[in-house]
Amino acid sequence: MNLVINGEDHHDLPEPLTVRGLITHLGLPEKKIAIERNREIVSKSTFETTELSDGDVLEIIHFIGGG
Repeated sequence: MNLVINGEDHHDLPEPLTVRGLITHLGLPEKKIAIERNREIVSKSTFETTELSDGDVLEIIHFIGGG
């Protein structure tokens, strides 16, 4: 599967792949990110069930604390 993540092409990702599976594959901390898929926000409650499709465009935002 091929996805565009934050403007970069990612080829040869495993199929089938859910948002949670992608997070795990990329080694990201699920609690501190937001994901947009094809210009729509993906709710954290649907990470497990939202299946990704070849050609999807994702933006992954990392939250950083500070003060």
